[in-house]
Amino acid sequence: MTFRATILTLYPDMFPGPLGHSIAGRALADGKWALETVQIRDFATDKHRTVDDTPAGGGAGMVLKADVLAAACDSVGYDRPMLAMSPRGRPLTQASVRELAAGPGVSILCGRFEGFDERLFDARPIEPVSIGDYVLSGGEMGALVTLDACIRLIPGVMGATQSGDEESFESGLLEYPHYTRPVEWEGRTIPEVLRSGDHARISAWRKSMAETDTRLRRPDLWERHEGARVQSPSGARRQKEE
Repeated sequence: MTFRATILTLYPDMFPGPLGHSIAGRALADGKWALETVQIRDFATDKHRTVDDTPAGGGAGMVLKADVLAAACDSVGYDRPMLAMSPRGRPLTQASVRELAAGPGVSILCGRFEGFDERLFDARPIEPVSIGDYVLSGGEMGALVTLDACIRLIPGVMGATQSGDEESFESGLLEYPHYTRPVEWEGRTIPEVLRSGDHARISAWRKSMAETDTRLRRPDLWERHEGARVQSPSGARRQKEE
């Protein structure tokens, strides 16, 4: 089954963009995923092909029209998840990416200007999603990020499947640090444990470093990780023993 991606946008020439290169580009050429774009402006009904209007209640900027967007989304259908890239959406997580990548594909609606007429989400099964706590010029970059995260998890896209299992966020922690040759660089050496050949020590070191880096760099992730550990049956036993 080919993973199908449909992008609804005012700028279809932005795709596949970087997704036409590297592993995503090879997977696209090999037919492991397919891409189509839909020009939102094609669904405007006036002679000027208007897709936006002034915000109700006043204020700066323009708002994408619900009737035009709904017509564009209806033309694609809802047999796959339909996402709308928006800073007001739920955060995109590795867990949600894995769920998307395991399915038949995804449709992504790209916002512009001040965003979408909210009635669109009341009337259609479209989920707003955010890639981070910042604002971009439009949803196209978010769509590229979302697709890249999904495509690399499609079976056969990555050379080594283990590469996708030992990464940041897969276990609720940041990934451990990596090193490679030369052994010494600018007076800094690869940690001795990684040169020891002792796989048990290496595994323990990596786990310890992942926990330390997560605690220092992402206390929000660490707090969730610790909460999940305590709530698990084994974690509850450890708490009782302590």
